[in-house]
Amino acid sequence: MGFLNMERKWVFPLVISSLVCIFLLGTSFNMGLVSSLHTINSIFPIFPSRAMINQPSPYFAEEKINQVPPPPTHHPVPKFAYLISGSRGDLDKLWRTLFALYHPWNYYVVHLDLESPLEERLELALRVEQHPLLAEVGNVFVNNKSNMVTYRGPTMVANTLHACAILLKRHKDWDWFINLSASDYPLVTQDDLLDTFSDLKRELNFVEHTSRLGWKAAQRAMPLIIDPGLYQTTKSDVFWVTPKRNLPTAFKLFTGSAWMILSRAFVEYCIWGWDNLPRTLLMYYSNFVSSPEGYFQTVICNAPEFVPTVVNHDMHYISWDFPPRQHPHTLSVNDTAKMIASGAAFARKFKQDTPVLDQIDRELLGRENGSFTPGGWCAGEPFCSRLGNPTKLRPGRGAERLRRLIGKLVLSANIRRQQCS
Repeated sequence: MGFLNMERKWVFPLVISSLVCIFLLGTSFNMGLVSSLHTINSIFPIFPSRAMINQPSPYFAEEKINQVPPPPTHHPVPKFAYLISGSRGDLDKLWRTLFALYHPWNYYVVHLDLESPLEERLELALRVEQHPLLAEVGNVFVNNKSNMVTYRGPTMVANTLHACAILLKRHKDWDWFINLSASDYPLVTQDDLLDTFSDLKRELNFVEHTSRLGWKAAQRAMPLIIDPGLYQTTKSDVFWVTPKRNLPTAFKLFTGSAWMILSRAFVEYCIWGWDNLPRTLLMYYSNFVSSPEGYFQTVICNAPEFVPTVVNHDMHYISWDFPPRQHPHTLSVNDTAKMIASGAAFARKFKQDTPVLDQIDRELLGRENGSFTPGGWCAGEPFCSRLGNPTKLRPGRGAERLRRLIGKLVLSANIRRQQCS
Protein backbone atom coordinates (compact mmCIF):
# COMPACT_ATOMS: atom_id res chain seq x y z
CA MET A 1 0.00 0.00 0.00
CA GLY A 2 2.81 2.39 0.76
CA PHE A 3 4.38 1.69 -2.58
CA LEU A 4 1.10 2.46 -4.38
CA ASN A 5 0.74 5.75 -2.49
CA MET A 6 4.19 6.84 -3.59
CA GLU A 7 3.37 6.08 -7.25
CA ARG A 8 0.24 8.18 -7.04
CA LYS A 9 2.24 11.12 -5.69
CA TRP A 10 4.50 11.07 -8.73
CA VAL A 11 1.74 10.70 -11.35
CA PHE A 12 0.40 14.25 -11.15
CA PRO A 13 3.78 16.02 -11.44
CA LEU A 14 4.73 13.71 -14.30
CA VAL A 15 1.57 14.55 -16.27
CA ILE A 16 2.06 18.30 -15.76
CA SER A 17 5.70 18.13 -16.86
CA SER A 18 4.73 16.20 -19.99
CA LEU A 19 2.09 18.77 -20.95
CA VAL A 20 4.54 21.63 -20.50
CA CYS A 21 7.10 19.89 -22.71
CA ILE A 22 4.54 19.27 -25.44
CA PHE A 23 3.48 22.95 -25.30
CA LEU A 24 7.08 24.17 -25.60
CA LEU A 25 7.79 21.86 -28.50
CA GLY A 26 4.64 22.98 -30.32
CA THR A 27 5.48 26.65 -29.81
CA SER A 28 9.01 26.18 -31.12
CA PHE A 29 7.69 24.37 -34.16
CA ASN A 30 5.15 27.13 -34.95
CA MET A 31 7.75 29.87 -34.60
CA GLY A 32 10.06 28.00 -36.88
CA LEU A 33 7.28 27.55 -39.38
CA VAL A 34 6.40 31.26 -39.29
CA SER A 35 10.07 32.16 -39.64
CA SER A 36 10.42 29.79 -42.56
CA LEU A 37 7.33 31.18 -44.26
CA HIS A 38 8.62 34.71 -43.72
CA THR A 39 11.93 33.71 -45.32
CA ILE A 40 10.13 32.10 -48.25
CA ASN A 41 7.87 35.10 -48.63
CA SER A 42 10.83 37.43 -48.72
CA ILE A 43 12.20 35.49 -51.67
CA PHE A 44 8.99 34.34 -53.37
CA PRO A 45 6.14 36.60 -52.30
CA ILE A 46 3.39 34.05 -52.83
CA PHE A 47 1.50 34.46 -49.56
CA PRO A 48 1.15 38.12 -48.55
CA SER A 49 1.60 38.71 -44.87
CA ARG A 50 -0.92 40.75 -42.87
CA ALA A 51 1.48 43.67 -42.82
CA MET A 52 1.75 43.54 -46.60
CA ILE A 53 -2.03 43.42 -46.94
CA ASN A 54 -2.63 46.40 -44.67
CA GLN A 55 0.08 48.61 -46.15
CA PRO A 56 -0.63 50.33 -49.47
CA SER A 57 1.41 49.10 -52.36
CA PRO A 58 3.91 51.73 -53.53
CA TYR A 59 3.29 50.62 -57.10
CA PHE A 60 -0.45 51.17 -56.97
CA ALA A 61 -0.07 54.41 -55.01
CA GLU A 62 2.22 55.82 -57.68
CA GLU A 63 -0.16 54.61 -60.32
CA LYS A 64 -3.04 56.48 -58.69
CA ILE A 65 -1.01 59.64 -58.33
CA ASN A 66 0.06 59.67 -61.94
CA GLN A 67 -3.24 58.46 -63.35
CA VAL A 68 -5.32 61.05 -65.22
CA PRO A 69 -8.95 60.90 -64.01
CA PRO A 70 -11.32 59.71 -66.72
CA PRO A 71 -13.49 62.42 -68.26
CA PRO A 72 -17.04 62.55 -66.89
CA THR A 73 -19.54 60.61 -68.92
CA HIS A 74 -22.43 62.63 -70.29
CA HIS A 75 -25.51 61.62 -72.16
CA PRO A 76 -25.30 62.90 -75.75
CA VAL A 77 -28.43 64.96 -75.09
CA PRO A 78 -27.96 67.43 -72.20
CA LYS A 79 -30.59 68.18 -69.56
CA PHE A 80 -31.79 71.58 -68.44
CA ALA A 81 -33.07 72.37 -64.96
CA TYR A 82 -35.44 75.34 -64.92
CA LEU A 83 -36.75 77.72 -62.31
CA ILE A 84 -39.93 79.52 -63.43
CA SER A 85 -41.07 82.02 -60.83
CA GLY A 86 -44.03 84.38 -60.52
CA SER A 87 -45.96 86.54 -58.12
CA ARG A 88 -49.54 87.72 -57.53
CA GLY A 89 -51.69 87.29 -60.64
CA ASP A 90 -49.04 85.30 -62.52
CA LEU A 91 -50.62 81.83 -62.28
CA ASP A 92 -51.88 81.66 -65.88
CA LYS A 93 -48.79 83.42 -67.25
CA LEU A 94 -46.53 80.91 -65.47
CA TRP A 95 -48.65 77.99 -66.65
CA ARG A 96 -48.42 79.12 -70.27
CA THR A 97 -44.65 79.64 -70.02
CA LEU A 98 -44.28 76.17 -68.48
CA PHE A 99 -46.18 74.54 -71.36
CA ALA A 100 -44.16 76.47 -73.94
CA LEU A 101 -40.92 75.33 -72.24
CA TYR A 102 -41.92 71.80 -71.30
CA HIS A 103 -39.89 68.79 -72.36
CA PRO A 104 -39.95 65.43 -70.52
CA TRP A 105 -36.15 65.23 -70.63
CA ASN A 106 -35.75 68.39 -68.49
CA TYR A 107 -36.56 69.28 -64.88
CA TYR A 108 -38.68 72.19 -63.68
CA VAL A 109 -39.17 74.01 -60.38
CA VAL A 110 -42.17 76.35 -60.45
CA HIS A 111 -42.69 78.95 -57.73
CA LEU A 112 -45.31 81.53 -56.87
CA ASP A 113 -44.03 83.81 -54.13
CA LEU A 114 -45.78 84.64 -50.88
CA GLU A 115 -47.39 87.76 -52.33
CA SER A 116 -49.58 85.53 -54.50
CA PRO A 117 -52.77 84.37 -52.76
CA LEU A 118 -52.84 80.93 -51.22
CA GLU A 119 -55.58 79.96 -53.67
CA GLU A 120 -53.26 80.62 -56.63
CA ARG A 121 -50.43 78.57 -55.09
CA LEU A 122 -52.75 75.67 -54.33
CA GLU A 123 -54.23 75.85 -57.83
CA LEU A 124 -50.74 75.62 -59.36
CA ALA A 125 -49.94 72.52 -57.32
CA LEU A 126 -53.30 70.97 -58.22
CA ARG A 127 -52.79 71.60 -61.95
CA VAL A 128 -49.40 69.88 -61.91
CA GLU A 129 -50.71 66.97 -59.84
CA GLN A 130 -53.77 66.35 -61.97
CA HIS A 131 -52.24 66.79 -65.43
CA PRO A 132 -51.90 63.26 -66.86
CA LEU A 133 -48.56 63.71 -68.62
CA LEU A 134 -46.92 65.86 -65.94
CA ALA A 135 -47.99 63.35 -63.29
CA GLU A 136 -46.68 60.44 -65.36
CA VAL A 137 -43.26 61.94 -66.07
CA GLY A 138 -42.89 63.59 -62.67
CA ASN A 139 -40.32 66.19 -63.73
CA VAL A 140 -42.21 69.30 -62.58
CA PHE A 141 -41.77 70.21 -58.91
CA VAL A 142 -43.95 72.85 -57.25
CA ASN A 143 -42.05 74.70 -54.52
CA ASN A 144 -44.84 74.81 -51.95
CA LYS A 145 -42.55 76.46 -49.41
CA SER A 146 -43.05 79.82 -51.06
CA ASN A 147 -40.56 82.62 -50.51
CA MET A 148 -41.15 86.33 -50.28
CA VAL A 149 -39.37 87.82 -53.28
CA THR A 150 -38.49 91.47 -53.82
CA TYR A 151 -37.07 92.02 -57.28
CA ARG A 152 -34.49 94.65 -56.29
CA GLY A 153 -33.48 92.89 -53.08
CA PRO A 154 -31.47 89.81 -52.11
CA THR A 155 -34.63 87.71 -51.64
CA MET A 156 -34.65 87.06 -55.39
CA VAL A 157 -31.09 85.71 -55.16
CA ALA A 158 -32.11 83.57 -52.17
CA ASN A 159 -35.10 82.20 -54.10
CA THR A 160 -32.86 81.29 -57.06
CA LEU A 161 -30.39 79.52 -54.77
CA HIS A 162 -33.29 77.72 -53.11
CA ALA A 163 -34.40 76.32 -56.46
CA CYS A 164 -30.82 75.31 -57.27
CA ALA A 165 -30.59 73.42 -53.97
CA ILE A 166 -33.89 71.62 -54.64
CA LEU A 167 -32.71 70.55 -58.09
CA LEU A 168 -29.32 69.35 -56.79
CA LYS A 169 -31.01 67.30 -54.09
CA ARG A 170 -33.70 65.75 -56.29
CA HIS A 171 -31.75 65.06 -59.50
CA LYS A 172 -28.14 64.11 -60.24
CA ASP A 173 -28.06 64.21 -64.02
CA TRP A 174 -28.85 67.73 -65.23
CA ASP A 175 -26.24 69.89 -66.95
CA TRP A 176 -27.45 73.52 -66.96
CA PHE A 177 -29.67 75.64 -64.73
CA ILE A 178 -31.87 78.35 -66.30
CA ASN A 179 -33.80 80.92 -64.27
CA LEU A 180 -36.87 82.52 -65.84
CA SER A 181 -39.93 84.43 -64.70
CA ALA A 182 -43.55 84.16 -65.75
CA SER A 183 -42.91 87.21 -67.95
CA ASP A 184 -40.34 85.30 -70.03
CA TYR A 185 -41.12 83.23 -73.11
CA PRO A 186 -39.04 80.97 -75.37
CA LEU A 187 -38.17 81.94 -78.93
CA VAL A 188 -36.98 78.41 -79.82
CA THR A 189 -38.32 74.96 -79.08
CA GLN A 190 -36.71 72.78 -76.44
CA ASP A 191 -35.61 70.43 -79.21
CA ASP A 192 -33.79 73.41 -80.76
CA LEU A 193 -32.15 74.25 -77.44
CA LEU A 194 -31.19 70.67 -76.56
CA ASP A 195 -29.80 70.00 -80.01
CA THR A 196 -27.69 73.17 -80.01
CA PHE A 197 -26.31 72.64 -76.51
CA SER A 198 -25.44 69.02 -77.33
CA ASP A 199 -22.40 70.35 -79.17
CA LEU A 200 -21.19 72.56 -76.31
CA LYS A 201 -18.86 71.88 -73.40
CA ARG A 202 -20.98 71.26 -70.32
CA GLU A 203 -18.88 73.63 -68.17
CA LEU A 204 -19.88 76.78 -70.09
CA ASN A 205 -21.80 79.52 -68.23
CA PHE A 206 -23.86 82.11 -70.08
CA VAL A 207 -23.69 85.17 -67.84
CA GLU A 208 -23.92 88.73 -69.12
CA HIS A 209 -21.41 90.79 -67.15
CA THR A 210 -19.17 93.82 -67.03
CA SER A 211 -16.85 95.36 -64.45
CA ARG A 212 -17.51 98.85 -65.77
CA LEU A 213 -20.11 99.86 -63.21
CA GLY A 214 -20.50 103.47 -64.33
CA TRP A 215 -23.39 105.15 -62.52
CA LYS A 216 -24.17 101.88 -60.71
CA ALA A 217 -21.09 102.28 -58.49
CA ALA A 218 -22.55 105.33 -56.75
CA GLN A 219 -26.25 104.42 -57.00
CA ARG A 220 -26.17 100.68 -56.31
CA ALA A 221 -22.86 99.50 -54.86
CA MET A 222 -22.28 102.24 -52.28
CA PRO A 223 -25.79 102.72 -50.82
CA LEU A 224 -26.96 100.30 -48.13
CA ILE A 225 -30.48 98.90 -48.41
CA ILE A 226 -32.72 96.65 -46.32
CA ASP A 227 -35.05 94.15 -47.99
CA PRO A 228 -38.17 93.71 -45.79
CA GLY A 229 -38.81 90.44 -47.60
CA LEU A 230 -36.09 88.92 -45.42
CA TYR A 231 -38.20 89.26 -42.28
CA GLN A 232 -41.79 90.16 -43.22
CA THR A 233 -44.64 88.14 -44.69
CA THR A 234 -46.02 91.04 -46.71
CA LYS A 235 -44.21 92.52 -49.71
CA SER A 236 -42.83 96.03 -49.58
CA ASP A 237 -40.07 97.79 -51.45
CA VAL A 238 -36.49 97.97 -50.23
CA PHE A 239 -35.48 101.03 -48.21
CA TRP A 240 -32.18 102.86 -47.86
CA VAL A 241 -30.17 103.28 -44.66
CA THR A 242 -27.10 105.33 -43.78
CA PRO A 243 -24.17 105.65 -43.91
CA LYS A 244 -22.97 104.65 -47.36
CA ARG A 245 -20.07 102.24 -47.76
CA ASN A 246 -16.92 102.28 -49.84
CA LEU A 247 -16.38 99.98 -52.80
CA PRO A 248 -14.80 96.67 -51.78
CA THR A 249 -11.11 95.88 -52.16
CA ALA A 250 -11.24 92.17 -51.31
CA PHE A 251 -13.01 91.36 -54.58
CA LYS A 252 -13.96 93.04 -57.85
CA LEU A 253 -17.57 93.94 -58.52
CA PHE A 254 -19.38 92.92 -61.70
CA THR A 255 -22.88 93.64 -62.90
CA GLY A 256 -25.13 92.38 -65.66
CA SER A 257 -28.40 90.58 -66.36
CA ALA A 258 -30.41 88.79 -63.68
CA TRP A 259 -31.17 85.99 -66.17
CA MET A 260 -28.55 83.37 -67.02
CA ILE A 261 -27.69 79.79 -67.92
CA LEU A 262 -25.39 78.26 -65.31
CA SER A 263 -23.44 75.01 -65.48
CA ARG A 264 -24.07 72.37 -62.87
CA ALA A 265 -20.45 72.67 -61.70
CA PHE A 266 -20.86 76.37 -60.96
CA VAL A 267 -24.23 75.84 -59.27
CA GLU A 268 -22.64 73.23 -57.01
CA TYR A 269 -19.87 75.71 -56.20
CA CYS A 270 -22.45 78.30 -55.15
CA ILE A 271 -24.56 75.87 -53.11
CA TRP A 272 -22.03 73.52 -51.51
CA GLY A 273 -19.56 76.37 -51.02
CA TRP A 274 -16.28 74.48 -50.55
CA ASP A 275 -14.72 77.93 -50.99
CA ASN A 276 -15.93 80.77 -48.77
CA LEU A 277 -16.36 83.25 -51.64
CA PRO A 278 -20.03 82.45 -52.43
CA ARG A 279 -21.03 82.87 -48.77
CA THR A 280 -19.01 86.07 -48.33
CA LEU A 281 -20.58 87.63 -51.41
CA LEU A 282 -24.05 86.47 -50.42
CA MET A 283 -23.71 88.44 -47.19
CA TYR A 284 -22.25 91.44 -49.02
CA TYR A 285 -25.08 91.50 -51.56
CA SER A 286 -27.76 91.28 -48.85
CA ASN A 287 -27.53 95.11 -48.62
CA PHE A 288 -26.96 95.76 -52.33
CA VAL A 289 -29.46 97.49 -54.62
CA SER A 290 -30.60 95.09 -57.37
CA SER A 291 -28.40 92.27 -56.09
CA PRO A 292 -29.80 89.77 -58.67
CA GLU A 293 -27.88 91.75 -61.30
CA GLY A 294 -24.55 91.39 -59.53
CA TYR A 295 -24.28 88.39 -57.23
CA PHE A 296 -23.67 85.58 -59.71
CA GLN A 297 -21.53 87.79 -61.95
CA THR A 298 -19.26 88.75 -59.04
CA VAL A 299 -18.99 85.18 -57.76
CA ILE A 300 -18.05 83.64 -61.10
CA CYS A 301 -15.62 86.39 -62.11
CA ASN A 302 -13.77 86.25 -58.79
CA ALA A 303 -13.36 82.46 -58.95
CA PRO A 304 -10.34 81.83 -61.24
CA GLU A 305 -11.35 78.25 -62.03
CA PHE A 306 -14.66 79.44 -63.55
CA VAL A 307 -13.49 82.54 -65.42
CA PRO A 308 -12.54 80.54 -68.58
CA THR A 309 -16.09 79.11 -68.68
CA VAL A 310 -17.92 82.45 -68.91
CA VAL A 311 -19.75 83.46 -72.09
CA ASN A 312 -20.84 87.10 -71.98
CA HIS A 313 -24.51 86.69 -72.94
CA ASP A 314 -27.73 85.85 -71.11
CA MET A 315 -29.45 84.16 -74.10
CA HIS A 316 -32.28 86.71 -73.84
CA TYR A 317 -33.70 89.37 -76.10
CA ILE A 318 -34.53 92.37 -73.89
CA SER A 319 -35.38 95.86 -75.12
CA TRP A 320 -34.06 98.29 -72.52
CA ASP A 321 -35.00 101.90 -72.00
CA PHE A 322 -32.19 104.35 -72.61
CA PRO A 323 -30.97 106.08 -70.56
CA PRO A 324 -30.28 104.66 -68.00
CA ARG A 325 -31.20 101.07 -68.96
CA GLN A 326 -33.04 100.22 -65.76
CA HIS A 327 -36.37 98.86 -66.98
CA PRO A 328 -37.10 96.59 -69.97
CA HIS A 329 -39.82 97.55 -72.42
CA THR A 330 -42.90 95.38 -72.66
CA LEU A 331 -42.59 93.54 -75.99
CA SER A 332 -45.26 93.56 -78.67
CA VAL A 333 -45.85 92.34 -82.23
CA ASN A 334 -43.73 95.26 -83.44
CA ASP A 335 -40.67 93.64 -81.79
CA THR A 336 -41.03 90.25 -83.46
CA ALA A 337 -38.50 90.83 -86.24
CA LYS A 338 -35.86 92.05 -83.77
CA MET A 339 -36.47 89.10 -81.48
CA ILE A 340 -35.98 86.62 -84.31
CA ALA A 341 -32.93 88.43 -85.68
CA SER A 342 -31.27 88.34 -82.23
CA GLY A 343 -31.01 84.54 -82.35
CA ALA A 344 -31.71 84.45 -78.60
CA ALA A 345 -33.38 81.51 -76.91
CA PHE A 346 -35.70 83.60 -74.71
CA ALA A 347 -37.26 87.05 -74.59
CA ARG A 348 -38.82 89.25 -71.91
CA LYS A 349 -40.94 90.87 -70.78
CA PHE A 350 -44.45 90.05 -71.97
CA LYS A 351 -47.92 90.84 -70.71
CA GLN A 352 -50.37 88.02 -70.17
CA ASP A 353 -51.93 86.55 -73.32
CA THR A 354 -50.62 89.36 -75.51
CA PRO A 355 -50.99 88.82 -79.30
CA VAL A 356 -47.21 88.60 -79.72
CA LEU A 357 -47.20 85.38 -77.68
CA ASP A 358 -49.77 83.89 -80.03
CA GLN A 359 -47.52 84.86 -82.93
CA ILE A 360 -44.49 83.24 -81.29
CA ASP A 361 -46.52 80.07 -80.66
CA ARG A 362 -47.68 79.93 -84.23
CA GLU A 363 -44.55 80.96 -86.14
CA LEU A 364 -41.63 79.92 -83.93
CA LEU A 365 -42.80 77.11 -81.64
CA GLY A 366 -45.51 75.38 -83.65
CA ARG A 367 -47.65 75.35 -80.51
CA GLU A 368 -51.44 75.15 -80.90
CA ASN A 369 -54.49 75.32 -78.67
CA GLY A 370 -52.53 75.79 -75.47
CA SER A 371 -50.78 72.43 -75.78
CA PHE A 372 -47.12 71.64 -75.22
CA THR A 373 -44.54 72.84 -77.71
CA PRO A 374 -44.21 69.82 -80.04
CA GLY A 375 -40.96 67.89 -80.27
CA GLY A 376 -39.52 64.51 -81.11
CA TRP A 377 -40.80 63.14 -77.80
CA CYS A 378 -44.47 63.73 -78.65
CA ALA A 379 -46.83 60.83 -79.15
CA GLY A 380 -50.53 60.07 -78.81
CA GLU A 381 -53.69 61.64 -80.10
CA PRO A 382 -54.02 64.55 -79.62
CA PHE A 383 -50.35 65.09 -80.37
CA CYS A 384 -48.06 65.38 -77.30
CA SER A 385 -50.69 63.80 -75.04
CA ARG A 386 -48.46 60.77 -74.48
CA LEU A 387 -44.75 60.31 -73.89
CA GLY A 388 -42.64 58.94 -76.71
CA ASN A 389 -38.85 58.81 -76.82
CA PRO A 390 -37.65 61.79 -74.70
CA THR A 391 -34.20 61.87 -76.36
CA LYS A 392 -35.53 62.00 -79.90
CA LEU A 393 -34.97 65.55 -81.14
CA ARG A 394 -36.48 67.34 -84.10
CA PRO A 395 -34.70 70.69 -84.26
CA GLY A 396 -35.97 73.37 -86.60
CA ARG A 397 -35.02 76.85 -87.71
CA GLY A 398 -34.69 78.00 -84.12
CA ALA A 399 -31.68 75.72 -83.74
CA GLU A 400 -30.05 77.33 -86.76
CA ARG A 401 -30.54 80.84 -85.35
CA LEU A 402 -29.33 79.83 -81.90
CA ARG A 403 -26.32 77.97 -83.27
CA ARG A 404 -25.24 81.03 -85.23
CA LEU A 405 -25.45 83.22 -82.13
CA ILE A 406 -23.57 80.80 -79.90
CA GLY A 407 -20.99 80.23 -82.62
CA LYS A 408 -20.24 83.95 -82.65
CA LEU A 409 -20.01 84.05 -78.86
CA VAL A 410 -18.04 80.87 -78.15
CA LEU A 411 -15.82 80.70 -81.21
CA SER A 412 -15.04 84.39 -81.35
CA ALA A 413 -11.35 85.25 -81.25
CA ASN A 414 -12.21 87.98 -78.72
CA ILE A 415 -13.88 85.69 -76.21
CA ARG A 416 -10.91 85.79 -73.84
CA ARG A 417 -10.96 89.55 -73.77
CA GLN A 418 -14.70 89.53 -73.03
CA GLN A 419 -14.45 87.15 -70.06
CA CYS A 420 -14.74 88.97 -66.74
CA SER A 421 -13.46 92.27 -68.10
